[in-house]
Amino acid sequence: MSMLSGLYARMPRRWGRRNRKLSSRILLSQLAILGLTSTIGFLLFAVAQRAQLDREYERRALAIASTTAAEPQIRDAIAYRTGGDIVQSIAARIQSASHASYVVVIDRDGIRHSHPMPALIGEPVAERPLVALDGRDHVGVDQGITGRSANGKAPLRGPTGDVIGEVSVGMPERDVIGQLWRELPVFGLFAALALAVGVAASSVLARRLKRSTFGLELEEIAGLLQDREAMLHGIREGVIGFDRQGRVTVVNDEARRLLGLGTALGSRLSDVLPDGRLRRALDGTLTGADLTVVTDSHCLAVNRMPVTLRGHELGAVVTVRDRTELVGLLRELDSVRGLTDALRAQQHEFSNRMHTLAGLLELGEHEAAFAYAVESAGAEPALAESIRSRIGNPLMVGLLTAKTTVAAERGVRLVLSEDSRLGEQPAHLDRLLTIVGNLLDNAVDAAACGGTSPARVRLSLVEDAARVTVRVADSGPGVPPRARARIFEDGWSTRPDRGTARRGLGLALVHRLVLRHGGSIEVSEGPGAVFTVVLPVPRAAPVAAAKGAGW
Repeated sequence: MSMLSGLYARMPRRWGRRNRKLSSRILLSQLAILGLTSTIGFLLFAVAQRAQLDREYERRALAIASTTAAEPQIRDAIAYRTGGDIVQSIAARIQSASHASYVVVIDRDGIRHSHPMPALIGEPVAERPLVALDGRDHVGVDQGITGRSANGKAPLRGPTGDVIGEVSVGMPERDVIGQLWRELPVFGLFAALALAVGVAASSVLARRLKRSTFGLELEEIAGLLQDREAMLHGIREGVIGFDRQGRVTVVNDEARRLLGLGTALGSRLSDVLPDGRLRRALDGTLTGADLTVVTDSHCLAVNRMPVTLRGHELGAVVTVRDRTELVGLLRELDSVRGLTDALRAQQHEFSNRMHTLAGLLELGEHEAAFAYAVESAGAEPALAESIRSRIGNPLMVGLLTAKTTVAAERGVRLVLSEDSRLGEQPAHLDRLLTIVGNLLDNAVDAAACGGTSPARVRLSLVEDAARVTVRVADSGPGVPPRARARIFEDGWSTRPDRGTARRGLGLALVHRLVLRHGGSIEVSEGPGAVFTVVLPVPRAAPVAAAKGAGW
């Protein structure tokens, strides 16, 4: 947390010298984009409107040409060649009335009979042959003597309907440009209104983006991302982040290793983990600090904390710590302490025996003192020899001898059944040591804390060609019926922690070891609990015991 506080404290000095904030930059960028697109749109509209006006004036010129071609006096004058000034006068009148640039009447031979420049009347046109001789109307833009104009050409038909010439009318370009300039301000106003609406929308969007980023600037966001990546992958704890919908948003390498996660980003826990204590601890179903979870390879401490920022709930962050070695050391230390207590009790018992023996000698009861010394000296060897006669492996013999002594100190008698048989190199030796040790610890605790009297624990350890069967029965109160479904869960226990060892791990560890190696474990109903473990023997049993995963 101090590192994060330092990073936030450095933000104003690191990025405070920036000239513009994120909202300002977004607004200016959007204004530039809107201004550019509005200008381009306005220009494109002006070009399109110019083309539309050209087509409109071309149609107007064509209408004037068609009206002129339908004038009977012009038609008769051209058909009977009685023209003279009548064609020019009519064309000049139409040109003046329609404000056309020119109205030119041309006969079939291409000779002009009217023109705004009288000197060109009677002169042939350069266009050969006349396009209107095909009997159809034609429009276009003409760059003639009078300047650029929108042109319309209509066929001139005689009394019999034959095409005897054409009428060409041009509307001046300045009229088109003038009309365009009169229309553009209106469209410019529309563009300005659209730009204003865009500016207002951009301002609102910039403010919303600012709130969405919690007031952070772009450089701050980039810096936080770099710092986050460095911290996530630089620590030795697993870290997993969830959003409000329960999807994984952050997972570092240590979390992937401890939890066996692959590609989990964007997924829900139900998609990447099976149902169990681990998933319930991660999704918040189980509450509490330092929740202990046992997996196939690790003993984990899980903590889940909700994440809020400025009153907004963002999700949760879960930290996962590997406590495998620590739990193993604590359990070993607790075993050593138990053995030390047993040795201290034996020392106390030995002192009592020595005092008894000294008293007998002082009273002169030499024969009684001798018999008492012989009996005391043979008690411990007899116990070890009794176990060794049924159990061939010296490690298991040492474990059972120590457990028997510790149980006796607590007032519990540990008995090895007559049918117990185990070879010198049994299958699953390391796993058997872990399973037997944990089951005996739980049984001695149960027998010592209640149940029938006298307190006793009975162990049966039988090996044959197909399986190894371990059965541990105690005289305790037994397992409550409602607890049978949870008895193998990590951290479940009916009694508080003892010494440095955490309760609720032994049976969970035994359960995982048994299931991982294809065995089975059962527990009977009370009074008195009976745990039965069956481990199959591999077809080719190893000569030396393989190193297991017992802690």
